[in-house]
Amino acid sequence: MADFKLHDIESAPEGAKPLLEKSQKGFGMIPSLHAVMAESPQVLEAYQQLHQLVLDSSFDNDEKTVVWQTINVENACHYCVPAHTGIAKMMEVSDDIIEPLRNETPLPNEKLEALRDFTLAVMRKQGNVSEEDLEAFFKAGYGHRQVLDVILTLSQKTMSNYINHIAQTPVDEPFKKFAWSKNQ
Repeated sequence: MADFKLHDIESAPEGAKPLLEKSQKGFGMIPSLHAVMAESPQVLEAYQQLHQLVLDSSFDNDEKTVVWQTINVENACHYCVPAHTGIAKMMEVSDDIIEPLRNETPLPNEKLEALRDFTLAVMRKQGNVSEEDLEAFFKAGYGHRQVLDVILTLSQKTMSNYINHIAQTPVDEPFKKFAWSKNQ
């Protein structure tokens, strides 16, 4: 694989320096993913903006975690599954949600399971979901905004998952204890 540089504020292209400073301030460190993305200031800026938009979406912390981790696990992202495990814990998401997402076992309630099912349908069918997929999602209590918020989150995670695969982004020290692989 290509040897992607992990940029710091000193080595980053000029346009990425303030973005890495923002990452440092927000996370208390520069996540390896951001260090890789800094090679293209536009990519890092887009990712940071998408991340904020997902945080501001209609989903609560449990639901954000379900969508994030469903995508991460489906894409077998060695970096994002541990990172979002740590993030979920910081967001006070229950292990009753975190562990089933990591292990692809049933979630503790039908509404969250419907969210995972719909997210997988969107991914696997590349957006060509069926009327049945939509009806099941709506029946679980979600609406049109949540359909769009799943796609918003998928946009964010596509960037990070694909970049992590290609760059073989190293997992950050705080998240190493949550190491994960698809074939557990």
